[in-house]
Amino acid sequence: MDVILVPGLWLDASCWDGVVPVLERAGHVPRPLTMPGVGEPASRSAHIRMADWVAAVVAEIDASPRPAALVGHSGGGNVVWAAADARAAHVTRVVFVDTVPPASGFGIAQYPPHDGVVPFPGWDYFDGADIADLDDAVRSRVRMHSVPARVPTDAVELRDPARHAIPVTLLSGRQDETALRNELAHWGPWDDEFAAIRDVDIVHLDTGHWPQLSQPGRLATAIVRALQRRRVDRPTIGRAR
Repeated sequence: MDVILVPGLWLDASCWDGVVPVLERAGHVPRPLTMPGVGEPASRSAHIRMADWVAAVVAEIDASPRPAALVGHSGGGNVVWAAADARAAHVTRVVFVDTVPPASGFGIAQYPPHDGVVPFPGWDYFDGADIADLDDAVRSRVRMHSVPARVPTDAVELRDPARHAIPVTLLSGRQDETALRNELAHWGPWDDEFAAIRDVDIVHLDTGHWPQLSQPGRLATAIVRALQRRRVDRPTIGRAR
């Protein structure tokens, strides 16, 4: 199976280096991406929007000779869900790594811009539990890049309800299923979007927010298991709790 790997903000395709060999040994064809404008100055990236990131993933889906699976980490979850919305008939499963499917009309988050781009704000910007399993050696060798200024705050636009029939796996770093569902219950439109998905599997990884960096083997194994999971069609009436 072709597996399109989309990093979160500030990361490039190399963040999946520890995951790719495990997917290959399982018989898959991993395709890690670097998104448009990552690491580029404002003079070359100011025009790039979330729609361009989504289009890059859609182009990968279109180039695949068979239906593909999409994996999105953190803000990359917005990208893969919008791409799945655009190509619902050609996506076999969407795997979210420590994030949830976005609601239409919302962006990722707002971060401090600098010189017309959004640089990585530094590890200390994030909750301690999110980075607890990233030791100094990992932090020093990982490559973090600026992202185009508009991408983090651009809203995704979701139009095709057929996306709700695509099987979804959530690989949650810190929260188990009960905690994640309880938190989503307070997120309004995000909870509505989540409730509309017919086949959802939630897996607790017990990692920080960047498992492809801190625990790539565990993440890769979880992705392989997600891709092996059979589709479960549930009725669309009411909320699955």
